[in-house]
Amino acid sequence: MSVVLPVQSADLIQEDKMNNVVVVESPAKAKTINKYLGPGYKVLASFGHVRDLPAKDGSVLPDDDFEMSWAVDAASAKRVKDIADAVKSADGLFLATDPDREGEAISWHVLDLLQKRRALGKKPVKRVVFNAITKKAVLDAMANPRDIDTPLVNAYLARRALDYLVGFNLSPVLWRKLPGARSAGRVQSVALRLVCDRENEIERFVSEEYWQISAILQTPRNDSFEARLVSVDGKRLQKNSIGNGDTAGDLKALLEGASYVAESVEAKPVKRNPAPPFTTSTLQQAASSKLGYSASRTMQVAQRLYEGIDIGGETVGLITYMRTDGVQMAPEAIEAARAAIVDQFGSRYCPEKPRFYSTKAKNAQEAHEAIRPTDFARSPDKVRKYLDADQLKLYDLIWKRGIASQMAAAEIERTTVEILADGNGRKAGLRATGSVVRFDGFIAAYTDQREDDDPVSDDDGDDKRLPEVNAREKLAREKINATQHFTEPPPRYSEASLIKKMEELGIGRPSTYAATLATLRDREYVTIDKRKLFPQPKGRLVTAFLESFFARYVEYDFTAALEEKLDRISAGELDWKDVLREFWTEFVAKIDETKELRVTNVLDALNEELAPLVFPKREDGSDPRICQVCGTGQLSLKLGKYGAFVGCSNYPDCNFTRQLTSDGNGADAAASNEPSQLGTDPLTGDEITLRSGRFGPYVQAGDGKEAKRASLPKGWTPDSIDLEKALSLLSLPRDVGQHPESGKMISAGIGRYGPFVLHDGTYANLESVEDVFSIGLNRAVTVLAEKQSKGGGRGRTATTALKELGDHPDGGAITVRDGRYGPYVNWGKVNATLPKGKDPQSVTQEEALQLISEKAGKGKPKKAAPKKAAKKKTKKE
Repeated sequence: MSVVLPVQSADLIQEDKMNNVVVVESPAKAKTINKYLGPGYKVLASFGHVRDLPAKDGSVLPDDDFEMSWAVDAASAKRVKDIADAVKSADGLFLATDPDREGEAISWHVLDLLQKRRALGKKPVKRVVFNAITKKAVLDAMANPRDIDTPLVNAYLARRALDYLVGFNLSPVLWRKLPGARSAGRVQSVALRLVCDRENEIERFVSEEYWQISAILQTPRNDSFEARLVSVDGKRLQKNSIGNGDTAGDLKALLEGASYVAESVEAKPVKRNPAPPFTTSTLQQAASSKLGYSASRTMQVAQRLYEGIDIGGETVGLITYMRTDGVQMAPEAIEAARAAIVDQFGSRYCPEKPRFYSTKAKNAQEAHEAIRPTDFARSPDKVRKYLDADQLKLYDLIWKRGIASQMAAAEIERTTVEILADGNGRKAGLRATGSVVRFDGFIAAYTDQREDDDPVSDDDGDDKRLPEVNAREKLAREKINATQHFTEPPPRYSEASLIKKMEELGIGRPSTYAATLATLRDREYVTIDKRKLFPQPKGRLVTAFLESFFARYVEYDFTAALEEKLDRISAGELDWKDVLREFWTEFVAKIDETKELRVTNVLDALNEELAPLVFPKREDGSDPRICQVCGTGQLSLKLGKYGAFVGCSNYPDCNFTRQLTSDGNGADAAASNEPSQLGTDPLTGDEITLRSGRFGPYVQAGDGKEAKRASLPKGWTPDSIDLEKALSLLSLPRDVGQHPESGKMISAGIGRYGPFVLHDGTYANLESVEDVFSIGLNRAVTVLAEKQSKGGGRGRTATTALKELGDHPDGGAITVRDGRYGPYVNWGKVNATLPKGKDPQSVTQEEALQLISEKAGKGKPKKAAPKKAAKKKTKKE
């Protein structure tokens, strides 16, 4: 898979009168760089990767020394042709893609394709990298070109091959043994395991009672402060030492009858140092905790700041490259930051010597400099008017963190008061702590205790300022407080804390965090509620299956060790095919073992692994594995066409089923197929019942196959359903009234994508389920009119886009929408149906462009081509 570079000229031709082609990833980057380089250069965008491994068997062939077959889609083929045509008439080629592994790979792919097209001849080709898109950085890079970094390309090839081999061999096992599962991945599955393991911890957590006792004391100067009880009769108390109210009551009585004296007062100066500038992961964590941004949103905004913003007529990148695990800034950036500190904060805030940081990552090789402003003189206030709200917030965060990293330490005085309580011969120790900032230092620019490695912990309650307390002076008791607490389970991961944990374990790399999290959401393995990650039943089943039958490949240490090997490939220390051979030999043997695996074996393993989810505890204390409908059957996981559910062993005599719920509240009574009678329909006399099936609770009128049914909408629980609500659901769709212009009926109902109103084939979404039952004619007409004004048409083509994929190279937005005959890709007047089974949320821009190209080309006459020529056109390279 190596690429041979053409013979290089000693000096690449850079005079304005000459013609050089420069290739970058994005049109925005191309536009900015073109302004810097002038008329002697033509800057073209590849629009990301120009080819990839096709999603089919045989793209990586382990038996043929891991030969990889690459495919170029129609849109990329056009761009490669444009680049090739430009290169043929050029004097030289510069590959100026991003300075990380993916950027190196894009340059390698472009060069390989150009060589296969014989577009280069003996023209000089050089690789240039710049960490920031500023005129100086770009011109310096152009003056100092290099060759393509072969070890970095090899690391890319190894990662791509591994991801393909895992995905295309493990996912089919899931489909066969665990219907409803979507996919497995080398990093994705390990990240999912982290989320599921945390949920298991929460489910198995047993809360314990504990008490804390504190005293409000008063100094001789009538100043009050709080002290906590830390020891009794010479024994130090731990957090859970006081385990019940009786013990707490005895200690409270002791303190209420005691006298108090301050035994010692110690004031200790503490210096608090700033954190280093942002890496990819710490930026995502800070943007999540401070701004509420998801990882993908953070990277999208950062990409725009990096590629260039129009600042008063000049387009300039405002931050350095945002995919990095490096924590150090370039020397010139450090000097610029120190100058800005003196200018904006004063000389006292600038330390005598610059600060230098070292990365904790095992091999920080993806891009070597931290994320920082390209010019510290551009404070957030100076660029405010040029940025949108998201850009300004993120730039403000990056600027403050960057400048704080070079500022003086904060000087804090921490005071600890040890107090002796003496009550009728029994002695108790109390402690009061407090701190005061004597000099704010870097805190004047930036601080966040939730992220920084902070020697002054807010959790200790020492951020309060204590009044003057002198040693050996007596203190008066004002009040004794005894408060009851209960231990809490570990918190669920947020996107930020999951990324932090992945980085600590060495799982994934800066360029993969956001994509990994997006995949888990798109596969419906996790959902996000109030910024917390909740594993869904589907995700927990996949994780339990992998832990039971592919444990090695979801082990944290194994995944981290493989990542380290990949980093060593990028450093030129390991041969990439040797790493693949070692992995594949063991992996394929494990895949072969599962061929004899019976579904009953899978279900038995999952029943045990997921017992709290499958068999939630019952309030009456009865055995949760015994069917409550028939009383004799054993409950167990069952597999259906659409995934797993809980069913009875006495089927078909007992037809009890229950869905798996992410919160574990699979209440048998509410979920049983045994009908719950709600009443009688006054118009038809049909009995109205509440039931539950494989796809959740529903209401039904009458009996038999022709009985009318309606599923409970999202947010409605079985406990909340009465006869009135059931009848309202069964009455849908509801006629609202005739449209005043067309005379056609407007109806309201609940569909696959929620509540809606419908008129003459045009749907418009409603805000809530309740609106379906209450909306009047005037409001319905208004909602429909608003939909039409936004470009809505007839039928489901008028619905809001399910996903936006960016702009087409020829202009115009590309979106994924849902129509009467299923999801499709839309660009202007071109609609291309998605392949059967394709998840609309997983569609990439490259896939969409290929579908659009194929659709647009249908019906146009094509020139007949000789068979040999047709064979030559096959895209397999």
